[in-house]
Amino acid sequence: MFCPRCGRADQLPDTYCRQCGLLLPDLSKTIKRERPAEEHLNANTWLSVLTIVASFTLSILLFVVLGSKPGAHPLIHVTAGLLLAIGGWHIQSFIRTQQLKKQWKRRSPRAEIEATSPEAQQVFNAAPTGKLLEEADLASTVPTSVTENTTRHLADAHQAKLL
Repeated sequence: MFCPRCGRADQLPDTYCRQCGLLLPDLSKTIKRERPAEEHLNANTWLSVLTIVASFTLSILLFVVLGSKPGAHPLIHVTAGLLLAIGGWHIQSFIRTQQLKKQWKRRSPRAEIEATSPEAQQVFNAAPTGKLLEEADLASTVPTSVTENTTRHLADAHQAKLL
């Protein structure tokens, strides 16, 4: 394997170049497949539910068991309040994930139906492209380069000097 940066040969894949230190990936390995969006949404839902349950359970235990005793340290109340805030944050995250799931479910089948429906195919195939585009006006084209037509004039001038 050659290093793409410095060009040194006889390099091993999945190591660093011995000359310049560039990471040389092993391109023969298969790339992991990308997970579908539904799988990510389901994982986010379950993680939010678990976090909500854990944070509210811990905050209630802190308030009831340790916070109700006389002379309890104020840090117990602060920690329980932070756990309540974390639980509240994950409630809104759970709600937003559910809304996103609904939008995703509505979007996916409709896009597939529209792509395969005969009505959609008729709309796309309705008019030939020749009727949609105007005829090209080749008389008023602009040269692609400023020097495109000047070299011909230089060649003509050079020929005239030689004669």
